[in-house]
Amino acid sequence: MQDKQREKIFFDSVGDKETYNVFTNTSNQYLIHKFIEISDLTKGKLIAELGCGSGIFSKLLKDAGYQIISLDISYGIMKIGKKNHRELDFIQGDAEQLPFRANSLDVFFLTGMVHHFPDPTSLAKEVFRVLRPRGRFVAFDPNRRNPFMYLYRVKSSPFYSSKGVTENEQPILAREVSSVFSNAGFAVDIHYISGIKYRFVASRFLKLMLPIYNLLNSILFLPKFMGSYRAFILTSGVKQ
Repeated sequence: MQDKQREKIFFDSVGDKETYNVFTNTSNQYLIHKFIEISDLTKGKLIAELGCGSGIFSKLLKDAGYQIISLDISYGIMKIGKKNHRELDFIQGDAEQLPFRANSLDVFFLTGMVHHFPDPTSLAKEVFRVLRPRGRFVAFDPNRRNPFMYLYRVKSSPFYSSKGVTENEQPILAREVSSVFSNAGFAVDIHYISGIKYRFVASRFLKLMLPIYNLLNSILFLPKFMGSYRAFILTSGVKQ
């Protein structure tokens, strides 16, 4: 089970900062471009972002012409968004018990949150419940098969670091997440992406290594045959 209190404590602790923006602005824009492309969205659609954090992606989607509902379990981190993005609608809530009616929304964006659930079955079922027939979701998460993600963020790695993550977090395996959402009733597709550059990591040592990581991660996994080893996975699904 997900330890929700740990999630709240961790993300509430960053609520007094001016911003919480892990990736470069260019990478944030690229992720939104891929989300819109995969979702096949028309302007004006209502999108619910789960795991919205400080509202970085919600703001970009709002600026791109979409209606946004931004939900996160941590009120603390949303304080940053409420301060910086007053035009957004923030809701504190649990993604496994969404405050929305059944068959009421068209699109969900799950922003780096599936990997916070040791078992995302309840999350998948709840997303399915709320989406209308033919509704879509896109989830963005780190890939356990990427060697850098494995070494730094998988607990079985001898180089695992717990700095900057909650106890719940583990990079995902595409086949496992695909199976969970398929069993919930979705037709699922998997997309691997590279070139997402970090601007911040909690470890002081790795912070010094970021330019090298960003460069290597952008180059090594560009070939098609390396696709499944790219650092991030976009899982998308259509409600059947």
